[in-house]
Amino acid sequence: MKRRQKGRKHGCRTAAVCLMLLLLLILLKADFLPLMAALFNESSLTKVEDEMVQKVPSVGVDGATPQQQPLAVAKSEAAEGVDSATSQQQPLDVAKSEAAKGVAGATSKLTCNFSGYHSDTCTMEGDVRTHGKSGRVYVVSSSTYRPENSTVKIRPYARKWETHAMSRFREVTIRSSPPAAADGVILQRCTARHDVPAVVFSTGGKVYSRNFFHCMSDIIVPLFVTARAYGGRVQLLLTDYEAEWVDKWRPILAAVSAFPAIDFDSDAETRCFPAVQVGLESHRILGIDPGLARNGYTMVDFRDFLRSTFSLPRPWATPVSRSSAAAAGEKKKPRLVMVLRRRSRELTNEGDAMAALRELGFEVVAAGPEDVVDMARFAAVVNSCDVMVGVHGAGLTNMVFLPHNATVVQIIPWGGIKWQCWYDFGEPVPAMGLRYVEYEATAEETTLGDKYPRDHAVFTDPESIHRKSFTDLWSIFLNGQNVTLDIDRFREAMKQVYQSITID
Repeated sequence: MKRRQKGRKHGCRTAAVCLMLLLLLILLKADFLPLMAALFNESSLTKVEDEMVQKVPSVGVDGATPQQQPLAVAKSEAAEGVDSATSQQQPLDVAKSEAAKGVAGATSKLTCNFSGYHSDTCTMEGDVRTHGKSGRVYVVSSSTYRPENSTVKIRPYARKWETHAMSRFREVTIRSSPPAAADGVILQRCTARHDVPAVVFSTGGKVYSRNFFHCMSDIIVPLFVTARAYGGRVQLLLTDYEAEWVDKWRPILAAVSAFPAIDFDSDAETRCFPAVQVGLESHRILGIDPGLARNGYTMVDFRDFLRSTFSLPRPWATPVSRSSAAAAGEKKKPRLVMVLRRRSRELTNEGDAMAALRELGFEVVAAGPEDVVDMARFAAVVNSCDVMVGVHGAGLTNMVFLPHNATVVQIIPWGGIKWQCWYDFGEPVPAMGLRYVEYEATAEETTLGDKYPRDHAVFTDPESIHRKSFTDLWSIFLNGQNVTLDIDRFREAMKQVYQSITID
């Protein structure tokens, strides 16, 4: 009898467990869990008081007020790549969104622009939350929500057309929730609140962050276009964070933002912002399109910004008299900085070239790689000059520190690469308020003759090397040669430059 009673009790317990499991399966099937969570909205999970959330103060720059305008004016496009993956385990808050509470103007908005050649950008306004360590940005109660764009992914670096290069940069995921989010929707709990907008961008990682041309063209100019209008009241969130890069560019970062830049990659906080932009607005190589830029910014504005940041004294280069100063016994000479390369595209007879320039009447300043390490110091050197001369390469980017109306002379190596050289360091020059001169090396002015016979395609048909592959073009004509100037030919070209910047 006792055995039968025990059997009945065991059977009842088994039936109860099975019934509970069946009920749980039904709830999961019907997607009732959010509703169940709402029933317990008086639990400790929902009682997250604002006083317990860190408030991050925002101190303005000289009392500047934030600009009353959206983060970006962008073309809205459907986002691709919906991601159903669950987020990493992070602090969560089961709570009503601001929009669900009925707070006026609390509904968020997401706008993305994927039409740019140089970069993609997404701007968010309203209740926006970031969690850098997981690489995520959350748009809470988005009025622009659609299931197909609930997840968007962006690599926030302005070199979009180079697919291989872009694969080096960290991807940021933007996730939206619908506007009618009911009680029980799981949200990232704010652990830090900011009252200024944020901009998320990549520093270029270990490769691009060390190249002055890429830093200036891909990051600094786009950062100026994107964030300068906020008058310092903007928080910078840096992905692919490089401490060395931050140290080098600290003067410019401080001029753009009144707050220390945050390492987005290691940031475990859930930060809440009124607005966030992921990606920088980039229009062209070392350039700005005033028609697309907020406030109509130009490259002249950008160079004025640099001059102010580094306290450079000369806004303009003025013509030098060849005779008036000589009458007083002190002939004033136009000042020329010669940017010197090492290992590739090096001037093998740089000493003779500089001697010829001095004979023409220039005061010559030689600048090797060791001289440009201290950016602030070298910016002052460049600003004191009227002319910059150098073989195609990143060093010519320092033209941004020249005074307005100065002259840039680019020496183009042999190999049919005139257009490529012009695109990087010729086309941007006029918009900067500078003058541009080219000196194109001949077949007699390259060291490639030491490697290839004169009947080789390197000399007879350089374009065939271009068509073969970019790797061949790069390894032969950019990294595989030095330049030996024809001094007489070079002197004649520079004589015309001298005459153009001096007066009788």
